[in-house]
Amino acid sequence: MNRTPDDPADRSLRAPGSASPGADFLQLNIGDAPAGGRSDWLVRQLRLAISDGRLPVGSKLPATRVLAADLRVSRGVVTEAYQRLTEDGQVVGRGRAGTIVVAAPLAAPAPVPADPPPAPPPTAPFLAPPGPDVFDALRTAPARIDLSPGVPDLAAFPRAAWLRAERAVLRDAPASDLGYGDPRGAPALRRAVVNWLARNRGIRADPDEVLIVAGTAQALGLIAQVLQRDVPQRDVPHRDVPQRDGISAIAVEDPGSLGARQHLRYWGLATPPVPVDDQGIRVDALRASGARAVMLTPAHQFPTGVVLGGRRRRELLHWAATEDGLIIEDDYDAEHRYDRPPVPALRAMLAEHVCYAGSVSKLLAPALRVGWLLPPPRFLDAFVNAKRFADLGNAALPQYVLAGLMESGELERRLRLLRTRHRRRRDAMIAAIRRYLPGAVVHGAAAGLHLTLTFEGPTDTPLTDASGADVPHANISDTDLAAAALAAGVKAHPLSWHTQRPHPPGLVLGYASSSPAAITEGVSVVGEVLRRL
Repeated sequence: MNRTPDDPADRSLRAPGSASPGADFLQLNIGDAPAGGRSDWLVRQLRLAISDGRLPVGSKLPATRVLAADLRVSRGVVTEAYQRLTEDGQVVGRGRAGTIVVAAPLAAPAPVPADPPPAPPPTAPFLAPPGPDVFDALRTAPARIDLSPGVPDLAAFPRAAWLRAERAVLRDAPASDLGYGDPRGAPALRRAVVNWLARNRGIRADPDEVLIVAGTAQALGLIAQVLQRDVPQRDVPHRDVPQRDGISAIAVEDPGSLGARQHLRYWGLATPPVPVDDQGIRVDALRASGARAVMLTPAHQFPTGVVLGGRRRRELLHWAATEDGLIIEDDYDAEHRYDRPPVPALRAMLAEHVCYAGSVSKLLAPALRVGWLLPPPRFLDAFVNAKRFADLGNAALPQYVLAGLMESGELERRLRLLRTRHRRRRDAMIAAIRRYLPGAVVHGAAAGLHLTLTFEGPTDTPLTDASGADVPHANISDTDLAAAALAAGVKAHPLSWHTQRPHPPGLVLGYASSSPAAITEGVSVVGEVLRRL
């Protein structure tokens, strides 16, 4: 029997003056139903939800007993509503499987725009100076072969090892590990990072000095925010006293990463360029710039691949120590080396003046969004506060999983595997460049995940490729070259994206994520495109 009007069974469940009962399901509020018409009202609400997509085909309705209890009505109200929807053919009862939505009412077709917006051309990322979304646009642009730099071999992600470590975490982690934690990051991962850096980068640190961050991108945001505020000075006897001396500019290498420059500028910092030569950043130009902070990639400079030479290191550290300068060390690609010995991190030499950033984006996958930041001790509290108010700390479960992989030796095993694979792919790219782009100058082959090519020959002396055809070079536009290559199905970065001062044209080509055959084909396409420009 349908007891649609209020009856004693319903009224007895509510205290006088209490709020109208309702359900989390579809945010139903029985107080909106007219007296004597609750089943009709419920049918209308369910039909509307099925029609507008809140209850798509295949979704399951709550059991009649559960929904009746939530709404504090008799079960007959819900049973009658479900029965009417069943008769209409919109839902069907499937025993223990419940009541399932099987059809939506016919709706008027959506109007078709008279003039749909045209799709962006495939070369759109290169049609204007690079904006803040340029890398998003390039990532989503269709291409047969992706030679973009900065992309690791995502197909080689250690899924089985990650799954084993994740199962172990879920099996063994106490419930307290699932609560709000230290904004600096999970202690287990901070210890693992300290051990990793000691083994692989020569850095000695305490876990309390480490902040786990959402990749180098977040590290740059935190750095920009902290440095623009009151900066503590070395010689202030009471460090609690704020010093009104924030930093408004961070010098950057030139050529240097467009992405890093964009992040710093987003947070309001100027990025004066400092030239890079075959020994790394020119410290004399840095000193002349008057900058109080500099960001650099000393282990494998992006994009040239230069290693900061010993003499330059000494000059740089002397600049920092004598002028109270701050070095922001992005340890980009430091682990990926093939034909040269390792070089120690700057942080290992002058912790008081080096803010060190690293991540697993090039070692495992960028999607993990896990990195680490080691600020100078005098900045530590400010960075912890910035991280706290940014997000209260990274997601905990991936941190525990990564800590297990680091401490088990799995990451070192993976690194050894990747070095062998990347060496083969690098060699394939160099061989293809010699064949299809013989006049290009190759930079940065000894380490990293990319090569940089420059076209530096005199404009009146054309190059000749493997087929004997003339190839123009020093007078080309590298953005035109990259656009034409993308139109032909190959992605690459024009070198000019990563420069602020005049520089020879060139390309930055990544090899980590493509097979040797794809690399060879991609470089041959670039050579063919270059001949047509």
